[in-house]
Amino acid sequence: MRVLILFLLLLSGSHFDLKLARVKYNGGGDWYNDPDVLPNLARYLNSHTYLKVEPREYVVSLDDPNLFKYPFLYLTGHGNIKLSKEEVQNLRKYLENGGFLYVDDDYGLDKYFRREIKKVFPDKKLVELPFNNPIYHVFYQFNKGLPKIHEHYKGPPHGYGIIVRGRVALFYTYNTNISDGWTPRHNDPPVKREEAFKMGVNIVLYSLIY
Repeated sequence: MRVLILFLLLLSGSHFDLKLARVKYNGGGDWYNDPDVLPNLARYLNSHTYLKVEPREYVVSLDDPNLFKYPFLYLTGHGNIKLSKEEVQNLRKYLENGGFLYVDDDYGLDKYFRREIKKVFPDKKLVELPFNNPIYHVFYQFNKGLPKIHEHYKGPPHGYGIIVRGRVALFYTYNTNISDGWTPRHNDPPVKREEAFKMGVNIVLYSLIY
């Protein structure tokens, strides 16, 4: 399966200079926390797949015309997020035209994110993805779904999606904090960091293939 995935990526040309972008948003939440996570994930992708990812963090607002240059967006934080009417419209257009947004709750984002994404897709629900969804198997195998990196709440982690034309256009992870494992700042055990990076690889590859 991995060989097939890598072959498809090579054919598509998506291995050249992929850029990962972080979403800057208003509302007071710390959209900027842990600025090394995307560069670290890029380096892991470069060393474990045939992708060639620029090892830097690009920052983009949802009302920026350059938004559509980035096939992969990442959003995180601990607090409030507030989207303007223009950002809501632009994000919906982006996701409906093949873009992908990964949102990782860093403890405290959940209720604000759910409120704002309802404005983007009032006709859709965040649905919990079954463990057989390709996002858990596209490269590395996560037969029980998301690994739990940090204990924010009791209970298992949850992975939700917004489905657009049969694909997961938005992936939201809750009660796991995958992206915290992409930085050494939190002193996570190596096995947890490895799980986090592997899940990150799956998320990025899914965004490019599906």
